[in-house]
Amino acid sequence: MKISFSEADEGFRRDVAGWLADNLRGEFEQLRFRGGPGDEHSFPEERKAWERKLAEGGWTCVGWAPEHGGRGLSISQQVIFHEEYARAGGPGRMGHIGEGLAGPTIAAFGTEEQKRRLLPGIVAGTEFWCQGYSEPGAGSDLANVKTRAVLENGQWRISGQKVWTSLAHESEWCFVIARTEAGSVGHKGLSFLLVPMDQPGITVRPIEQLTGTSEFNEVFFDEALTDANNILGAPGDGWKIAMALLGFERGVSTLGQQMLFQNELEEIIRIARDNGAARDPLLRQRIAEAWSGLRILRYNSLRMLSGAQDGSLRREAMIYKLCWANWHVELGKLAMDVLGPDAELLEGGPYELGRLQSMFLFSRSDTIYGGTNEIQRNIIAERALGMPREPRVRA
Repeated sequence: MKISFSEADEGFRRDVAGWLADNLRGEFEQLRFRGGPGDEHSFPEERKAWERKLAEGGWTCVGWAPEHGGRGLSISQQVIFHEEYARAGGPGRMGHIGEGLAGPTIAAFGTEEQKRRLLPGIVAGTEFWCQGYSEPGAGSDLANVKTRAVLENGQWRISGQKVWTSLAHESEWCFVIARTEAGSVGHKGLSFLLVPMDQPGITVRPIEQLTGTSEFNEVFFDEALTDANNILGAPGDGWKIAMALLGFERGVSTLGQQMLFQNELEEIIRIARDNGAARDPLLRQRIAEAWSGLRILRYNSLRMLSGAQDGSLRREAMIYKLCWANWHVELGKLAMDVLGPDAELLEGGPYELGRLQSMFLFSRSDTIYGGTNEIQRNIIAERALGMPREPRVRA
């Protein structure tokens, strides 16, 4: 399947752009270009209200099947929606983990009762999710999780710690990878649990970043509870489901991410023209490389989406995280060099960063979160190229 835009698709693009122009103003005007990576702490309540506004217009979960509350849009129309949303300065989505990760996973692996109970809140923009994967000793090595869960009296009793949990303090639910088979190691004995966050057994502690913000959290589970039926698949299916979820993460929203990158690059180019940095031939060359690199990211995304007829992505999807993370780190460096001496000056006290300063600092984590570069290369080698697995030594 080729990604191309028909005349009807372009009409749809005008509809999306028109709705955003009509609604991303008034009380929502302040949200334009806010709430993205490194800025996720901004306007949480207002962005939740925006989620409800999107839901009223039928613009949440646009790629979901109609029986799950979505619009069932084609791949090309989903691409258009994400591109136009970013182009219009749509704020970072408070519901992106539910819509992009939890929801599709529940739809794929959940029971009919789970789908009826959990999917409508995501579609309506009234229930928000966070991801309980990484732990202090199991970041990129997800199979090393130590959080455990025991089934007692019709409930899972969960103990352990998760870390780098985005927006846990704003979420009603967390999907948690926990070890449910005593003595198990590695991929075996893991289960995928759906856990309500509002309970005494859960403590959320913010982690302050270089940007001065605290969108990430540590989450402590101290005998936290969730009902026995809040498990996706069977006990022990956690690894299979966790890996399927990561496939959803490489979907059409990648095109929206690239439009956000485009917005950042355009801001850098504007500043370079205004402050004279564009006269520097080395900076001009780096700007050109950033521009061409972003086009390559787009072409590869279209290539990987062209194999998505059955819901699975082509092998090209496995290189995407490595490519965009390295590109974005270099864009952050370029932004600081274009700003010149102004890059060292705060916009206000005590620690008020400018948009590009915040982007630069946050981009330092791009090659770490979501799987380090080293782990990404292992994934490409082992899963895409079929090379022998790296030897692993476990205590």
